[in-house]
Amino acid sequence: MRHQLLGPSGLRVSQLLLGAMTFANPDQARRMVDLYQDAGGNLIDTASAYQDSEQVLGALLKGRRDRFVLSTKFTLPSDARDANSGGSHRRNLTHTLEQGLRRLRTDRIDLLWVHTWDEYTPLEETMRALDDAVRAGKVLYVGASNMPAWVIAQANTLARQHGWTPFIALQVPYNPLQRDIERELLPMARTLGLSLTTYNGLAAGILSGRYTDTTAPAGRVDPTTLTEHQHRAARTITRIAQEVNATPAQVAIAWALHRSPRIHPILGASRTEQLKDNLGALQVTLPPEAIEHINALADFEPGYPHDLNATTQTWLNGDHQVIPPTHERPFGP
Repeated sequence: MRHQLLGPSGLRVSQLLLGAMTFANPDQARRMVDLYQDAGGNLIDTASAYQDSEQVLGALLKGRRDRFVLSTKFTLPSDARDANSGGSHRRNLTHTLEQGLRRLRTDRIDLLWVHTWDEYTPLEETMRALDDAVRAGKVLYVGASNMPAWVIAQANTLARQHGWTPFIALQVPYNPLQRDIERELLPMARTLGLSLTTYNGLAAGILSGRYTDTTAPAGRVDPTTLTEHQHRAARTITRIAQEVNATPAQVAIAWALHRSPRIHPILGASRTEQLKDNLGALQVTLPPEAIEHINALADFEPGYPHDLNATTQTWLNGDHQVIPPTHERPFGP
């Protein structure tokens, strides 16, 4: 597995990341980490809100902690009785970070995510608190998860103005059926040089190959509740998988990798068999016609102002031949 720089940093991160949200059984989790490590993977992602995940992960990484880039998150509430147990304010960051370090049995977090946007806490407080954690050596890098593009851009502008630590990556949902982040978040990431770690790559299992009809066994979703469009998408992915000698899950993950070199899919497998299958996505090559069929699944429309800008660019230049800029272009539909 190849490694790439994460955002505008020098941190080397593998193409595929391992999600630890399902880490509850220590033996199963250990087998999955072993498999991921043997495949060349080096980033494991967890969160304070993932039940016992941090504790299980901390125990099984004993003796090989430095082999991995350890990623966790704060913001979501941990105690319904405490009004300050949730949010992106300094108190919750400090408390959650100390608890996370203890559970993970480590002296630093390699990558700390703000798990979601806290509309009530000033961005200045969040970014200054994150920078203080970095300067204290308890956190090395910071990222933003589930936040609007304008908030992330404002946060990094504040960081740049004050000499604080900026976000280097985003964590967002992305799959062939859920492409709305292409409107603002992906173009922003390209402009700011940020990487994207993507979750829900199989659309809650819809694209795993299990739900090609309503008689499929129930998993994370009830197949009888899926729309005809979702069933049609599942059948399309399955057909393409057969054509390229791969599994449906591998095709969905390979599609995300094809969309941009900045994208690092998070593998949210719950069993070693699933993880082994997901890792095989690196060996899948999708022909152009297959990519076109997959792109058509979401019926994605960029919307205003992107649709207007697409037509006005030609109008602005008129009959003049203007050499396109060499920087990366925004995402298209």
